[in-house]
Amino acid sequence: MLAAAVDGLVLLALGTVLRLALGDGYPPLWTRVGGSVVHLAALLKRTGLLLLLHWLYYALTESSSWQATLGKLAVGLVVTDEAGRRISFARGTGRYFAKVLSGLALCVGYLMVAFTQRKRGLHDILAGTLVFRTRDPHLLGLNGCSFRVKGER
Repeated sequence: MLAAAVDGLVLLALGTVLRLALGDGYPPLWTRVGGSVVHLAALLKRTGLLLLLHWLYYALTESSSWQATLGKLAVGLVVTDEAGRRISFARGTGRYFAKVLSGLALCVGYLMVAFTQRKRGLHDILAGTLVFRTRDPHLLGLNGCSFRVKGER
């Protein structure tokens, strides 16, 4: 949960910077003019940009040498393929979009983590990925910095 909160804050900041840089700012979602709803194009543009930002953030960071988003790094998690290797951008993309399926039907795909032997959600099974804790700073992309995973001594 902490990893998701950190990633949410990172994405909020990046999204704000992106929208301000593009001059989108924060216009109202809609404005009534003569009874018709306008700004639908701005809403679609905003949604498309945010989807693009989220996809690239997750796919690029999880397939990078960090093997994790900033939130996962903060709690000592890495994403690997089933053999423990770094995932490709394509696999990271598949994992990101498979999360849509994990969220369907009351988030059962995410709840699977509690019941599967290797603690994998539906998106991890579909993408062929694993998420695990590590204390190895090289796997965390921290280049020798000391790191202690919560709960370990």
